Amino acid sequence: MVKGNQIVITGASGFIARNLRKYLSEKNIKLVSISRNDFKQFKNEHKVISKNYDEKSLLSKIQNSDALIHLVGVGKQSVKTDYNMVNVEFTKHIVNLSKKAKIKKFIFTSGLGVSSNTSLGYFISKYKAEKLIINSGLNYTIFRPSYIVGKDDLFTKYLKKQIKKGKIEIPGTGTYSIQPIYINDVVQIILQSVLQTKFKNRIIDLVGPDRITFQQYVKLFSKGTRTIIKKINLEDVCHTAITNSNSDFGVDDLNILIGNFKGNHNKLRKITEIKFQSVVELLKSGSLL
Repeated sequence: MVKGNQIVITGASGFIARNLRKYLSEKNIKLVSISRNDFKQFKNEHKVISKNYDEKSLLSKIQNSDALIHLVGVGKQSVKTDYNMVNVEFTKHIVNLSKKAKIKKFIFTSGLGVSSNTSLGYFISKYKAEKLIINSGLNYTIFRPSYIVGKDDLFTKYLKKQIKKGKIEIPGTGTYSIQPIYINDVVQIILQSVLQTKFKNRIIDLVGPDRITFQQYVKLFSKGTRTIIKKINLEDVCHTAITNSNSDFGVDDLNILIGNFKGNHNKLRKITEIKFQSVVELLKSGSLL
């Protein structure tokens, strides 16, 4: 990257953003990182705390940046926060801000399984956000990720919390499959999408090389910990998700988990030409625990 170039990251305190900011900082890339919450600052980084991401305070700071990576999103609804408010309307605000700031590239994380045929509330909000970006006239790359895993992602934190309690509960049969991808691969790919024109105006599944059942994932993750693994009735888990906003699983979390969504890893491998880390091998080695 040419010296002096600048990348803007929204949702800077989140899991993907923390790892991405660290990676870009180590590459000596200038960053403008924005969050509603305080966060640790890296070198080459301008830190911005903004509750509303208002245009007046941000426009001059992000003007003519080479890319904006939009990582703000919500995966669970409540009375105070809904999908449309965050995933659609807020994305619309960031798209408009990017156009006014003459941002050269817009990168967005959507979700594996998002399509025009979906009936799932979370996916509908992500699909609407995708359409806003596609119709904006901006040069964009939209990634549709499966579970992005590392030492401090929400999924891994959940499993570690259950291990401390001595029992991991699996909703339903546990035979539904996921296609996790390692965070270290994700940050490399995102930087590629900023630098390389072959990512221009594309929607790409962000998935790892392995498909693994949820039950297998949990067994490998907890191997050697003497943790009890218990299957629980899916109806009971759904009832708790509907009636308790603090439940471990949201309604859409469950729908996504049991949805068996499959991404096109071969397409991702061909466009990135990187050697992917097997999440199964990471689990076997205990590297995620």
